[in-house]
Amino acid sequence: MFNQYLIETMNRKNFLSSVVPLAATFTAVPSFVPADNGSRIPPYLSNGDIIGITCPAGFITHDEITPALKKLTEWGFQYRIGATVGKRDFTFGGTDAERASDFQQLLDDDTIKGILCARGGYGMVRILDQLDFTKFKRNPKWIIGFSDITVMHSHLQANFGIASLHSKMCNSFPDDWEKAEPVQKETIESIRKCLKGEHMSYPFSPSARNKNGEATGLLMGGNLKTLESLAGSKSDLLTKDALLFVEDTGEYLYSIDRMFWNLKRTGKLSKLKGLIIGGFKIKKDDEGEEFGKSLQDIVLEKVAEYNYPVCFDFPVGHQKNNFALKCGVKHTLQITTNSCSLKESR
Repeated sequence: MFNQYLIETMNRKNFLSSVVPLAATFTAVPSFVPADNGSRIPPYLSNGDIIGITCPAGFITHDEITPALKKLTEWGFQYRIGATVGKRDFTFGGTDAERASDFQQLLDDDTIKGILCARGGYGMVRILDQLDFTKFKRNPKWIIGFSDITVMHSHLQANFGIASLHSKMCNSFPDDWEKAEPVQKETIESIRKCLKGEHMSYPFSPSARNKNGEATGLLMGGNLKTLESLAGSKSDLLTKDALLFVEDTGEYLYSIDRMFWNLKRTGKLSKLKGLIIGGFKIKKDDEGEEFGKSLQDIVLEKVAEYNYPVCFDFPVGHQKNNFALKCGVKHTLQITTNSCSLKESR
């Protein structure tokens, strides 16, 4: 399935010349975990493995990543702090050149087994085309983050079919673990579970407006606004046979409606296996400019003609209840009136 998927991707983006050498790379270097659907899952981490930390988007201080470093150590990992941590160029964690160089070093270093993005914000798309994935394709590693890091998740899936981890970042680790809410602890711990190769399961509460059903497919998605911005680019997702999840924050309902029209008009909704709606923090309509439709109205209008399960209020997004998800890994979505779950397929 993946070979066909890859060819469709390359045809769409006029990269036919790279299909043969890339396929040869897959067979020549078995450093990844093969999945039954042909996707590429980077090696899971063991105690003593090193995680690199970098700022491809917004800036962060050394003090602000201290809670994350402490927890990584408790999990049995080592860490290497990238050169961009502590740097600042206005809103960015260093200049474009500095952020690209830092990320490239972590991509190329075979001793680094995972790359944890320190925070989101904005900036990944500014450096993405400067990055060389040649070594990374031969020896994939987990790239970890969400929000603006959706750019990277989408790019890896669209071009290489390599799994990555959509999850909280350094700025979401609580300062005092003992005082953290249970949901904060559980979602942070889900990062460890994913990185160490546990098969993940996410039960969640039913919503009255869900569309019931069961479906299995590659899990992919992320921040809706970011996905919209990638449409037509070489990082654009091909969502055929996928379980697509989306989330967003700080958007008006009319803007969310426009983004879902983008998904529909670009064909991303037509051949899905299932649609997962995560957390949406919605801006209140301006007085006199009320949109008149809810989030559920917006979504269900766009998928009315399709016969696949759709769920609302999945625990992912710009919120405390934000679980780590393995993008590019096969999952099964089960939606009934009384129970809902997303489970990594075995």
